Amino acid sequence: MQQRREKDWELAIGPDTVRLFILKAKAISAAVNEDYEDGSEHEIEFDGDVRDNHHHDGLAEEEEEDLTEKELRELIDDLNVDEAAELVALAWLGRGDFDATEWSDAVAEARLRGNRRTAKYLLGMPMLGAYLEEGLEALGA
Repeated sequence: MQQRREKDWELAIGPDTVRLFILKAKAISAAVNEDYEDGSEHEIEFDGDVRDNHHHDGLAEEEEEDLTEKELRELIDDLNVDEAAELVALAWLGRGDFDATEWSDAVAEARLRGNRRTAKYLLGMPMLGAYLEEGLEALGA
């Protein structure tokens, strides 16, 4: 059983809120299909050689993905300055830019860089869910 570390900081953003963000970020990442890299994502193979372009007039999963991303963006935009700075600092901590002993430095740096585009910055991180999860773990939250 992992022993919980004694923490000498209080989070402005609740760990449960961060966990919700983690779930949404992972859902967005999971929606990205690996076979889009080869450029034939809309082709269907019928009898081995014949290919036909397959077009959609409104995929439910694409709309759902957009909703998830939109929801996460709105949730991040609704954070106050302290919560947004801590969310960015958690991502940095999880990414390895800082360690738990540098938590206050990470938050201070995030606060200095903070602006109205925090959601865009965070959603641009391909592994945001994993980074936030690792950041929470590093803090013992």
